[in-house]
Amino acid sequence: MVTDRAAGGRAGAAGPPAPPGRAAVLAGLGAYVPPRALTNAQLCGDRPVGDEWIRARIGSAERRVADGEATVDLAVRAGRHALTAAGADRADAVVLATLSPDRLCPAGAPEVAARLGLGQVPAFDLAAGCSGFLYGLGVASSMVTAGLADRVLLVASDVFSAFMDPADWLMRAIFGDGAGAVLLRAGSAAEAGALGPFDLGSDGAQADLLAVPGGGARARKAQLADPGAQFSPYFRMDGPAVRKQAVVGMCESVTRARELAGWAPEELDAVVAHQANQRILDDLAAELGLAPERVLTHIGSYGNMAAASVPVLLAQAAAAGTLVPGRRVALTAYGAGLAWGSTTLVWPAVRAVTEG
Repeated sequence: MVTDRAAGGRAGAAGPPAPPGRAAVLAGLGAYVPPRALTNAQLCGDRPVGDEWIRARIGSAERRVADGEATVDLAVRAGRHALTAAGADRADAVVLATLSPDRLCPAGAPEVAARLGLGQVPAFDLAAGCSGFLYGLGVASSMVTAGLADRVLLVASDVFSAFMDPADWLMRAIFGDGAGAVLLRAGSAAEAGALGPFDLGSDGAQADLLAVPGGGARARKAQLADPGAQFSPYFRMDGPAVRKQAVVGMCESVTRARELAGWAPEELDAVVAHQANQRILDDLAAELGLAPERVLTHIGSYGNMAAASVPVLLAQAAAAGTLVPGRRVALTAYGAGLAWGSTTLVWPAVRAVTEG
């Protein structure tokens, strides 16, 4: 399930180290993945390519697929688990990071807050591709450090199977469904679990490399002008063009975040990266000069869960004891936007509740 393969490029926005004083601290983690596993054999059927080909090129043996559940449904379960893990019954705000919203309008986060019994707290969605969880951490952390909230529930949830072309077996082989959540609390910048400096960036000139062309205002306006215009409602990706950039981008972003935290390269104990592809994870380890076992992975069992991949892996690794207190950990992701982000923390004594 979770293996300790313990643990990027253009310049982005890098925040300075947090001053001594108020900081956002990791207080609890939760994860939920749907029960149905879609194996490579089930996916490929009698095609000439199959399990061995997918394992070699993507690294996945299976992925989870939601049946009768949507993005908010998964988010509620993961969010409840994070609150339980933290021993908390409230949060002052809810942030939902997702690529697969249940509706274009309204946002899903207010519904998550209501279904968790959190009352009429501030709640909003955040769209930053597969880097949504890292961007969400930056936003939620800023809310805490600014004094806007003492506790923020951040959930990353994606039912990306809903955006896969049923005829595109390769895309269906890459992606899976799931949700991960963290509760951040106000604390001291000097304590374990305090989120370190952030490195965030984007390159919108390459937005079309990963996209869902149909459904938005651009496609709707074009179809009004030309009723015959066609825009796919399914996710499209130029994988080869993205792969090399993802390795370099995450490597450079992790390096900037590590340097801002004041850590030497050899002090980095683990990297938890977006689970896009096992080859990307292996190349990232090599570029960072890390042994492969220092980059955590669960892609073999869960595939790429989009924005949810990092928090689900974090929760599973914490529950399994793979991440132990005192380890210096970097988190990083790269994806649609193009957008990327990284941060650091010293792993605290924190509980995680996982399901599935």
